[in-house]
Amino acid sequence: MNVCLINSKILRQLWSVVEQTQTSNLVGLSDPDLVKQLLRQLDSIQALSSEEMNSLNAYLFSRTQLIRDLASAR
Repeated sequence: MNVCLINSKILRQLWSVVEQTQTSNLVGLSDPDLVKQLLRQLDSIQALSSEEMNSLNAYLFSRTQLIRDLASAR
């Protein structure tokens, strides 16, 4: 099993990006588009290696429903 741990600083920045993203974008985009947008926003704040991008991609795909639930609750 190939595991890349995501450091806590990047995770905090990622969830900050989620909180700052408009609810309509979080709820209205398809899963792949949502993940792509969040990764693009995070990469503009913090340069990410390809390994980090791959790990974050998998992490975000596993949490799209949580992201949408949090956005809907705002």
